[in-house]
Amino acid sequence: MRADSPENARVYIERDMREIELFPFGAGQVAVFSMSSPATTGTNEDAAALIPFGAAGGVLVVADGAGGLRGGAKASSATVNELRTALERAADARSNPREAILEGIETAGRKVMDLNIGAATTVAVVELNGERMRPYHVGDSQILVRGRLGDLKLLTVAHSPVGYAVQMGLLDEEEALRHEDRHLLFNVVGLQDMTIEMGMEVELEQGDTVLVACDGLFDNLKVAEIADLLARPLGDASKALIEHCLERMGTPATERPSKPDDLTVIVYRVGTDESDDPQRP
Repeated sequence: MRADSPENARVYIERDMREIELFPFGAGQVAVFSMSSPATTGTNEDAAALIPFGAAGGVLVVADGAGGLRGGAKASSATVNELRTALERAADARSNPREAILEGIETAGRKVMDLNIGAATTVAVVELNGERMRPYHVGDSQILVRGRLGDLKLLTVAHSPVGYAVQMGLLDEEEALRHEDRHLLFNVVGLQDMTIEMGMEVELEQGDTVLVACDGLFDNLKVAEIADLLARPLGDASKALIEHCLERMGTPATERPSKPDDLTVIVYRVGTDESDDPQRP
């Protein structure tokens, strides 16, 4: 079996990690972390996957099962597994991963609806191909790309009334973080008329960082705070994101946002960060 085959995917379902995992992936290095909400004893309804695809390519996936509905964990795990299966078929057929990603999300949508329990999940997917990436998402799990010099190359828009209000300038980020309807979504996997948003391809440079995360991160940290933390070496940056987010979750919401939730984060950096010591699989 080839090391760059989707069959060697790392899949994270119902995980409750206490430390990040850090290792080479694609044309760089990746860190991943997933844990259940610190405010509950329930199952982590997030799922994630790191799926190799070619010598310098791969797919990053974060799915966040809808916590207010039944079967959130089933919905997120089904989405991750269907994406992996579709990419395995594409690798065997030597076809484009783009079609496989779209197919995987569409198939997951049907599987989630077939549960007949009203389950749903968000999903954010990054297709990596050397020093290029393309984002796909449904819902409010988001993708952020920070250039090595600090420029924001990409930030996806949450598929929610609040997300679009921020995009149109009707709400600022501070108002959005505190908005009572922030949790409401109009587009999720498991909805009959689900829409997959596929973004334009983004050119990456050595040292650029790609972040894929559930709303547990973006509901507790501002974009500027996230970008600042990502300026650190990959391992330090990933740990700092988790630590700052958990600190916010454990602090009563006064001057700063505080929304305890499951937390799943994937951080990918192009090239080799010599200050990190990645654990090879």
